Amino acid sequence: MNLTNHQVRLAARPTGLPDASSWEVTTELVPAPASNEFVVEVSHLSIDPAMRGWMNDVRSYIPPVEIGAVMRALALGQVTASEHPDFAVGDHVSGAFGVQEFARSDGSGVNKVDPALAPLPTYLGALGITGITAYFGLLDVGRLKEGETVVVSGAAGSVGSVAGQIAKLRGCRVIGIAGGPEKCAWTVDELTFDAAIDYKSEDVRQALRGHAPDRVDVFFDNVGGDVLDAVLTRLARGARIVISGGISQYNATQIRGPSNYLALIAARGTMTGFVVFDYLPRYQEAITELAGWLREGKLVSREHVVEGGVQAFPETLLKLFAGENIGKLVLAVS
Repeated sequence: MNLTNHQVRLAARPTGLPDASSWEVTTELVPAPASNEFVVEVSHLSIDPAMRGWMNDVRSYIPPVEIGAVMRALALGQVTASEHPDFAVGDHVSGAFGVQEFARSDGSGVNKVDPALAPLPTYLGALGITGITAYFGLLDVGRLKEGETVVVSGAAGSVGSVAGQIAKLRGCRVIGIAGGPEKCAWTVDELTFDAAIDYKSEDVRQALRGHAPDRVDVFFDNVGGDVLDAVLTRLARGARIVISGGISQYNATQIRGPSNYLALIAARGTMTGFVVFDYLPRYQEAITELAGWLREGKLVSREHVVEGGVQAFPETLLKLFAGENIGKLVLAVS
């Protein structure tokens, strides 16, 4: 009996938050590998803020997902059939396999992972693109120096939680900005941030006066909007703002830029956006150091795993924008 492959395809480009009309669930036969190809049974999907941008038909760092195409997603899985000399049946792999139960690949952009070294979802968290983003964003783009004051927005999210921990490991004072007392407590109690600001109940600008009296040297921003505006008013001389993301703006029908950007002049500061894919030749450098910290117990990787299969993808994506996750949001497929 032939196995079937359930897939989630982009049916329409959303305005604001994606809804049921944005998606179509389809069923196909599981593909067979051709020469130099293999088939992966997907076990876990990475749920990322960037997905919302991939749905828009605009010029960006990566082409948009086409209408009718399987939704783009980073994923983990196990090889079930192979005609490829470098990938054997049983290998665990990560790659951009999309929101589907089975994917056929020629090996491009695919890496083997070892479930004996870390739980599989960790390879979508601290040992995946999110960890690599935090690593290069903070150390290369942010040019972090020991003893500096670092502020991280989205501090309880996948990238922010790792970025703040890296800053602590490099001898910095770290202040997290997150939404709600549970997230703020987690960043301080478990991730060892020096302080946390609850943007939902506190005045971020005023709170920064108390927590960062000498102002902010590096701001690792995953949120944008009002939070970015507040931190702009508290920059130290030579401050670096790292634009990793802007989740507060992804579903906005009108994007609002920072009104306090002129503060960069007085601070002689910089604001730099970056794309982690530019660091592809150096990924192993980051993974090696991140894995070492994990092994030594110096780094915490928390995955918020949702069960439900590919059919649960649309509602799981919305959890991300509602801020329901702590740590890396992952959808278990099989």
